[in-house]
Amino acid sequence: MIDTLPDPTQPLDIAVLGAGAWGIVLASHLARKGHRVAAWDAAPPVIASLRALRGHPKLKGFTVPQEVRLVDRVEEALLDRRPACVVVVVPSHAMRDLAKECQRLDPSGAIAPWVSCAKGIEEETLLTMTGVVESVRGAGWRERLAVLSGPSFAAEVGTGKPTTVCVASANKPLAAWTQAAFGSETFRIYTQDDVLGVELGGSLKNVIAIASGVCDGMGLGDNARAALITRGLAEMVRLGVAMGARAETFAGLAGMGDLILTCAGEQSRNHQFGALLAEGRPASEALRQIGMVVEGARTARSVRALAVRHRVEMPISNAVYEMLYEDKPPATALRDLLRRDQRPERD
Repeated sequence: MIDTLPDPTQPLDIAVLGAGAWGIVLASHLARKGHRVAAWDAAPPVIASLRALRGHPKLKGFTVPQEVRLVDRVEEALLDRRPACVVVVVPSHAMRDLAKECQRLDPSGAIAPWVSCAKGIEEETLLTMTGVVESVRGAGWRERLAVLSGPSFAAEVGTGKPTTVCVASANKPLAAWTQAAFGSETFRIYTQDDVLGVELGGSLKNVIAIASGVCDGMGLGDNARAALITRGLAEMVRLGVAMGARAETFAGLAGMGDLILTCAGEQSRNHQFGALLAEGRPASEALRQIGMVVEGARTARSVRALAVRHRVEMPISNAVYEMLYEDKPPATALRDLLRRDQRPERD
């Protein structure tokens, strides 16, 4: 269990691990709230660029406050000032190594809690990000973990545009504490206790967003996109319920909210990636052109495996997998989807 949490309305020491676009925006938001923030990234050039620019090349008009300490070593973020919480914003494939490194630096688990902002499913184990941390640090860490998710483009949060997300934890006091410590007039947070549902919503929507990008890249129109989003949500619910999540979670911010944003927003990397696939670009070339992590590309493989494991039909997600990993042309994937037998909507 976590020791008594400090007053979240007072200035706190907070470590942000992962200083990509979303990580550095969250670090800056927390600093503007009055917290003392240290931000670290596994790639030294990222920290060097942030120091030189006090901004991010992908975030127009965004400035990193001087109050954010940009540190070179993870030890500086975790140990120098003993943070009240650790905000983890690394790509999903980096979560296990980070958890192991933090365990090495903090074997007793004195540093707590973690707020995970990573969206993805580990390919080898099919675990969510909190599952990965628990597998490294032990099941007792469940009470130390919260998940922050929802419709939140970094560029808009970085410039103070109104944003609403949710925070989920098996430890309800931790969720409420995170809500108070992170929330502001322009960054509204709701609490949740369906951790699995929130994590799956934030992960699965990226695969559907790739399909939406393909749809738009092929010029299929608004009707097709609306249908794809709706039926994509149905797939997310089917898999989530089969895995033990609650159906209603997917109607909320981490499900439908994030799905709508990622499928329709031009700022979405997953949507951009799908649009490039529709142009006939190979996946590797599309990833290089975007130049940032596209979580849906990895998650498509995990979702395929989870659908098989739980015997859940996910035709849209499967089509994305086939385009990415079986070289299926987008036009053929579309044809096969439209030729499926018609069925009751509730299915």
